[in-house]
Amino acid sequence: MAEDSLIQARKRAERAVSGMEDGPLKIAAFQTILAKLLTESDLSAPIGHASVGATSRTEARSGTLRGRVLIIRSEGFFKSQRTLSDVREALGARGWHYPLTTLSGLMQGLVRNRELRRERVNVGGKQTWRYSNA
Repeated sequence: MAEDSLIQARKRAERAVSGMEDGPLKIAAFQTILAKLLTESDLSAPIGHASVGATSRTEARSGTLRGRVLIIRSEGFFKSQRTLSDVREALGARGWHYPLTTLSGLMQGLVRNRELRRERVNVGGKQTWRYSNA
């Protein structure tokens, strides 16, 4: 993400909470809004042009959430089906901490772009999405 985009997202988040009283609620709202804006920016990142699912090396190293998920994909993480929590833990183990709400939209985008696939699985009477290589 370009520095200008980051500054614009920060300013939009600041404007969104400007009318709130200072305190923990305002901080939490700012963090949530900023995370959403940054995720939307990650989802609009260009996909490699060689074929569907192709990704450029620079994009994978870009430091974006999308690039980081693609890094763990390239390491074989999605050879077996993984839950959103598994993805969050794998990113966290590398020092990249994101809330599940931020990951869910990105993962849907990767599925939509056919870079990953997902399947609804019943586990103990509970349905969950599992992600794997496309």
